[in-house]
Amino acid sequence: MVSQTLKVTNSQGFHMRPATTFANAMGKYSCDVKIKTRNMEVNGKSVMNLIAACVKFGAEIQILCDGQDEEAALAEAVSLIEDGFGEE
Repeated sequence: MVSQTLKVTNSQGFHMRPATTFANAMGKYSCDVKIKTRNMEVNGKSVMNLIAACVKFGAEIQILCDGQDEEAALAEAVSLIEDGFGEE
């Protein structure tokens, strides 16, 4: 298992578009991907779970990847979040 903690940088957090982008990107990996917030842990491959987590701008989250391609999944997840999903 690999993990990394970081802050959400896009101004609207995990609303529909970034949640969909993230879930679709993680869906191509065979490993489990979880997003852990202060009060919950959700499936990073589920758009609805990501939206339900109510992750806002500036929130500290932990990305946990566990499985065969965990390193690649974590690298892409971190890149997506650090780049703010391409949003301003």
